[in-house]
Amino acid sequence: MTASPAPQRRTLILLLALFGLPLAMSFFLYYATGWRPQGNSNHGELISPVIPLEDASAALDAASPLKGKWSLLVVGEGACDEDCRRALVFARQTRLSLNKEMDRVNRVLLATDGDFDQAWLDSEHPGLKLIDAEAGNAALLARIPTQDREHSVFVVDPLGNLMMRYDSREDPKGLLADMKKLLRLSHIG
Repeated sequence: MTASPAPQRRTLILLLALFGLPLAMSFFLYYATGWRPQGNSNHGELISPVIPLEDASAALDAASPLKGKWSLLVVGEGACDEDCRRALVFARQTRLSLNKEMDRVNRVLLATDGDFDQAWLDSEHPGLKLIDAEAGNAALLARIPTQDREHSVFVVDPLGNLMMRYDSREDPKGLLADMKKLLRLSHIG
């Protein structure tokens, strides 16, 4: 004995309404009313549009520390005052916290003057790449935003685009979370 078609049809319509109505409402809200969910998942300041660095300097060739890998860029005087040192530690600790993914990330200091303490940099920050702004890289320095530059760690993508800024005076967990997400989702660098 088979059930009558009316209860089966009612069940089918109820199931379609139960699963199809939320989908239809979301399409209506998103496309017809222009409503967009607010908020973002990044912790740093997104630089929009990105700033391409690849043609800003002769130093940005295939061997550049700002090409091929993700880079944490710190801009500071070569002597590296307290703000610069805090930003370098911020970048170093974040890179180390990436564990097995840390090989995909470079740390770079763009020194605004040629008076840098190479011995201190080598002892405190082994593996740090150094770009001297005075050695033909003034155009590169000019592309970096000046607002809070001394308190910033910038993220440069593997294609050489400046894309995010983090304040080194704030909690470094935001940069770490964003870097983990970028490295998980990125197929380059």
